[in-house]
Amino acid sequence: MMAENENKNQIIFNLRILPNSSKNEIIKSEDMIKVKITAPPVDGKANKALIEFLSKTFKIPKTSFKIIKGETSKDKTLSVCAADEEKLQNLKNFLK
Repeated sequence: MMAENENKNQIIFNLRILPNSSKNEIIKSEDMIKVKITAPPVDGKANKALIEFLSKTFKIPKTSFKIIKGETSKDKTLSVCAADEEKLQNLKNFLK
């Protein structure tokens, strides 16, 4: 789920987004992380909502999140760069 080439202040991970869901939530299975988002997949609204939701959930600034692959796909690769090592570690622990 997590890429191995991350540095101390960066995490790269894959997820699948499920837009138009009834509520925002994260579903973690053995082989994949799925994120349900209420926003529709129109004009980047689901991507924006995804980053806002992850930012609130892990208390990491929205500006730290970047979609590096899959802008228009349900399968996305995200990069998270943050100076707060404790919050990044919390995210790393969740992704394991």
